[in-house]
Amino acid sequence: MPTAIVTGSGGLVGSESVRHFIGVGYDVIGLDNDMRAQFFGPDATTRRLSEVLKERYAEFHPLDVDIRDSERIDRIFAQHAQQLAIVVHAAAQPSHDWAASDPQTDFTVNANGTLNLLEAARRRAPDATFVYVSTNKVYGDLPNELPLMELETRLDLPEDHPWYRGIDTSMSIDGSTHSLFGVSKAAGDLLVQEYGRYFGMPTVCFRGGCLTGPNHAGAQLHGFLSYLMRCTMTGESYTVFGYGGKQVRDNLHSADLVAAFAAFHASPRAAAVYNIGGGRESNCSMIEAIELCQEIAGRSLDWELSDK
Repeated sequence: MPTAIVTGSGGLVGSESVRHFIGVGYDVIGLDNDMRAQFFGPDATTRRLSEVLKERYAEFHPLDVDIRDSERIDRIFAQHAQQLAIVVHAAAQPSHDWAASDPQTDFTVNANGTLNLLEAARRRAPDATFVYVSTNKVYGDLPNELPLMELETRLDLPEDHPWYRGIDTSMSIDGSTHSLFGVSKAAGDLLVQEYGRYFGMPTVCFRGGCLTGPNHAGAQLHGFLSYLMRCTMTGESYTVFGYGGKQVRDNLHSADLVAAFAAFHASPRAAAVYNIGGGRESNCSMIEAIELCQEIAGRSLDWELSDK
């Protein structure tokens, strides 16, 4: 039976990956030490979902592992090297603001942790597909330099703009403000590409926007759509930061993202990079998202606009 290693296995994308690969006949080794609860508080814990997966699937083998522990990571890869077919690396510190509060932890998790996994894969199972859950934040604030028009409920590109249907990977990652989170994720992204090119490994970076799905433990600092709906349902106040609420967020369901992982794994290549999102069919501005949440919930959201 083939084996998959999934990091961040109790999180949104990780748990979706666990279910998918078990469903197609894999044993799954899950690596998750619930740092999300440390980042965002007990409501954001991944431990509950990890327990649910453990109870539901005999093929799921969760391990409490910090991806910064290079020696333990190497031992795990060595133990499963013979059957290891794919690595899905979904563990991360995912917040801009949290990164600024503790840059060293942010960087060691996002960059050094990725390096540990890549090196273990190179040494123990170099033919295994390596999937990295990257982010569109590797582009920093360069999208703000596009010729955006202010419409009634959103900022948007002119219809004749070449990127009206979506921004491709020809956009530079240089000359922009990324946030420290964007920098640490870009470091991981470049490492994944380099291991693909330099060592000929089948690696891929999926640069997503706002990922969502039923297992998202949304918090103010990360998981906007989940957190927005929770606030709408519970009456908790919500703050929109800047841009008059007209900033557009691209939303992609975690199941669709994992389907893309599987499609790449079926026909892998070295150093692939994809911008991936839901596109115009599923994007929304903050104002539009609030209106939709209120309509679905049948109640009003208590929200305010901050200039920050």
